[in-house]
Amino acid sequence: MKDAAALQKREKGEPLFHITKRAEIVWWKAWLIRLAAIAASLIVCAVISLLLGDINPFSFFGSMLNGAFGTARRCWNLFYELAILLSISLAVTPAFKMRFWNIGAEGQALIGGLATAACMYYFGGRIPTPLLFVVMIAASILAGMIWAVIPAVFKAFWNTNETLFTLMMNYVAIQLVTFMINFWVTSGSGTLPPMSAYALPTVGNAWILNILVVALLTVAVYIYLRFSKHGYELSVVGESENTALYVGINVKKVIIRTMLLSGALCGVTGLLLVGGTDHTISTSTVGGRGFTAIMVSWLGRFNPLFMVLTSFLLAFLKAGANQVSNDYKMNGSISDIITAVILFFVIGCEFFIQYRIAFRKHGKEEK
Repeated sequence: MKDAAALQKREKGEPLFHITKRAEIVWWKAWLIRLAAIAASLIVCAVISLLLGDINPFSFFGSMLNGAFGTARRCWNLFYELAILLSISLAVTPAFKMRFWNIGAEGQALIGGLATAACMYYFGGRIPTPLLFVVMIAASILAGMIWAVIPAVFKAFWNTNETLFTLMMNYVAIQLVTFMINFWVTSGSGTLPPMSAYALPTVGNAWILNILVVALLTVAVYIYLRFSKHGYELSVVGESENTALYVGINVKKVIIRTMLLSGALCGVTGLLLVGGTDHTISTSTVGGRGFTAIMVSWLGRFNPLFMVLTSFLLAFLKAGANQVSNDYKMNGSISDIITAVILFFVIGCEFFIQYRIAFRKHGKEEK
């Protein structure tokens, strides 16, 4: 009787459930959870569209698929968006794996694009075209590296907050682009005309070159992070700086070197945007992809191969949601709502991958 009373009293004091950290989950189970979350989110989006626009759920899904794969042009545009988003995600991944929270990819890519535009503006038609391409590549990479290494130096030597520093650098980059456009365009329109005559060469169409370049970068970054000494060192620094110092790793050097790489990749993204497709520069050239890349890198677990899938998901959602909005003449905000709902489910499912819910055992069962 005393044992039963004590057990009953203990049960009353215990919560109904508690959350515990999972052991390492098998990769295919993790992806099953993610796929289930995506399926659930699509059902919720269909219900929302039915309530807001009286849209048949099957028509809703058909419209999303049509927006992404309806024509050859839409397919190419989908893979182009995937490539550009993946390119910036690859740039921030080495820094994130080192636990250096680089929130400045937007500005670093924009500065790389500005350097490309400057080369096209000042040297286009004045030097041989092959040499112009070399100068554009070098300038964009160098500009991205400079913009990224400034917060890295302050972090390495004075332990400043890299999140705030890199975030503020984005606004400086935007204002610098605005200043240069007003300096170049004397008419006051604030729009720099496309310089298509000095653009990078096309391979088949305007998107293929960018896609091929990003595919090569994905393989290169994967090999760098997985098999190189530098990749191992930045992983150790990310796990524990004290451990890195103990085994003889120069932490300051690793921080600066990694951010130089991150900035270089952002510079390449700016080159592809300005020199490859837009042929001009504006404050919206990067279009917020630098912030979306944070989500891509995190959802991909800092693995470039998994990041291909997360980039595809976000590119598909963007194209599909916009098509739903256009097909049914709905407010443009519906595309943002649909995307937000799906991302909420995708991000939320990571909780169930990392943790499990353990319910309180029944008294008789425990006895």
